[in-house]
Amino acid sequence: MWADGIHVNIRLGEDKLCLLVLIGVRADGSKELITLADGYRESAESWADLMREAKRRGMRAPVLAVGDGALGFWKALREVFPETREARC
Repeated sequence: MWADGIHVNIRLGEDKLCLLVLIGVRADGSKELITLADGYRESAESWADLMREAKRRGMRAPVLAVGDGALGFWKALREVFPETREARC
C-alpha cells in the first residue's frame, strides 16, 4: 500500500485541507484506491481513523506500506497494522 497526504490551498476555517490517500496494489500488479479522506495535517489520529475505517470495511493488514517521512502515518500504521512492513519513498 502507498500512503500520502496531499496538501491543497483550500482552507476549512483556519486550517488548510490535507487529503489522506491510501492506494493498494494487488498481486497481479493492478492498483486500486483503498480510501481517501480529509485529515488534519497528516496527524497520527487522522491516519489511524482512516486505517481503522478501512479495516472495519474488511481490509487486511498490508504486506508492505510505502510512504514519505510523515511521522503521523508511521505511528498510526504501527497501531492499526503492527505486522505490516515499512518502506520510505
